[in-house]
Amino acid sequence: MARYTHGQHPTVTGSYLWRDAENSAGYALAEMRAGRSLLDVGCGPGSITLDLARRVAPGPVTAVDASAEAVEQARALAEKEDVSDIDFRVGDVHDLPLPDGAFDVTHAHQVLQHVADPVRALAEMGRVTRPGGVVAVCDSDYSGMYWYPLLPELDAWMDLYQRVARANGGEPDAGRRMHAWARAAGFEDITYVSEVWNHSAPDRRAWWGRMWSRRILESDLARQAVAEGFATRADLEEISRGWERWSEHPDGVFVIPRGAVLCRVPG
Repeated sequence: MARYTHGQHPTVTGSYLWRDAENSAGYALAEMRAGRSLLDVGCGPGSITLDLARRVAPGPVTAVDASAEAVEQARALAEKEDVSDIDFRVGDVHDLPLPDGAFDVTHAHQVLQHVADPVRALAEMGRVTRPGGVVAVCDSDYSGMYWYPLLPELDAWMDLYQRVARANGGEPDAGRRMHAWARAAGFEDITYVSEVWNHSAPDRRAWWGRMWSRRILESDLARQAVAEGFATRADLEEISRGWERWSEHPDGVFVIPRGAVLCRVPG
């Protein structure tokens, strides 16, 4: 199992709550029909899970995450928003504690970039999906991200993240590999889709830049970078100031490309 680079710091999990079905699973919404059974792998704090559950209701929903802390956060959010009948579980995507062919749709968002064996993970998601069902997965692609102004601090951030994520056993450029991984996992009926997150509007820019100015100093990524010699504290402080500068720039642009696949399970 690869190490989750970001960790569970509030700068991480809090930022994930912005995500919903519309902005993070748009490519798969046509599959999220009322009455369908759904598995959400890597549910994190649960905002996407809850939105998808509303769309497939009254279909049953199971949500799995490798982090017990994340599962508890998702369960608490479901209670707060009065979304019932979601079965939350701790589990490993490489070896899901679920029977064969149990779900109409299996969904995973921003998961494969962090796992030790994305091909095995996809095959396992296919195993628990019924014949004729769909595995829907989406991941960002770090090397494809672009921003303006071209600040050296953001270049340093990208280089640092790439090195730490790969040291943890992940693949930060997962978005471009999704189709290849799906074929290697044995899928034949595969549709590749590209989507983007755009953090360039003034409110989005302020939120994204200030979030990263803290995350680079306070999260597990920051602690590991210093503890394992990838960067000094001074390096992280310089990157943080760069994020602040970017967030305040009136011409600031930041775009995140995301690659997704819809894989039909043969039946």
